[in-house]
Parts: sequence; structure tokens; C-alpha cells
Amino acid sequence: MDHRFFLGTRLRHLLDQLDTGIAHVYTDLGLPDFRPRYTPIIQLVHTHGPQSIRQLADTIGITHSAVSQTVNQMRRDGLVDLVPGEDARQRLVHLTDHARALKPTLDAEWHATNAAALRFDAELPHSLSDAVDAALRALTEKPMRDRIREHLRTGQRAAAEEEVGEDPESLT
Repeated sequence: MDHRFFLGTRLRHLLDQLDTGIAHVYTDLGLPDFRPRYTPIIQLVHTHGPQSIRQLADTIGITHSAVSQTVNQMRRDGLVDLVPGEDARQRLVHLTDHARALKPTLDAEWHATNAAALRFDAELPHSLSDAVDAALRALTEKPMRDRIREHLRTGQRAAAEEEVGEDPESLT
């Protein structure tokens, strides 16, 4: 069976493996409830000062919604405060004293994680970082929805079967 039929599932599994490993490190460091996705926000706000959710989303390269949800979790965990910006619609993310107190531990983890990620990337036959960047650029240029619709419109099922060597119906 061709594993390319399950790309999304396999990508989620890879991300789970990466996040679980980092989460275990946080537990080892005495931060069992700390989530890996908090660290980029703490790093950016610490380095650049209070940031809007839009600024954080643009810098990290994820959606406004994803950052907003993460920031709300961080607020509940006592790591950030949201303060109205110059425009009443804008909220600025500020670090709390609790987040600043964790900074030395988070910095050590951040540097160790980045070093481990670089080494992991070097072990692969092709750079995962480069592949992710290329995939994100390609999907920005032509979203997956458009790609699927194109195949549905043109009836390219036979071509897809030929390309991967299997009939997708045989997988069910």
C-alpha cells in the first residue's frame, strides 16, 4: 500500500512525535503543563516587547486564530496579559512576572531544542525544514482545496491511480 495516500495522517504523527518529545523535556524541567507552542510567543514578546496577535501570527508564520487560541491558553496559565493597544480593537500581548521568571529555563530549552532540531534535520536525506518551507510556499500559491477541485473537475482519478500504482478504493 502506498503511504502517500495518508500524507496528512503521517504529518500529524510526525508533529505529535516532535511535540511529545519537547513536552517531556518541559516535564523534566519541572514545567509539566507548559506547551511547546508557548515558547515562540514568549521569545518574541521578550525580545521585541509587547506584540499584537497579528504581529505574532505574521512573525511565526501561523494563522491569527491559532495565535489567538494559544495566547488565550497562556493567559489562563498566567503567562501573558492582554492589554488594549492604541486601536481599541487591537490587543497587545505582555509577559507576566511568572513568564519572565521562567525565561532562563525556557532559554536553555530553546537553545537545546534548536540545536537538536538542526542535528535531526542534518540526519535526514533531505532537509525537513526546507521541505516544510517549500510546501507552505506551494500551498500559499495554490491551496490544497484548489488542487483537489482541479482533479475532481478534470476526472483525473485514473491518472492519480496510475501515478501511485493503486486504486484508492482498494484501500477501504
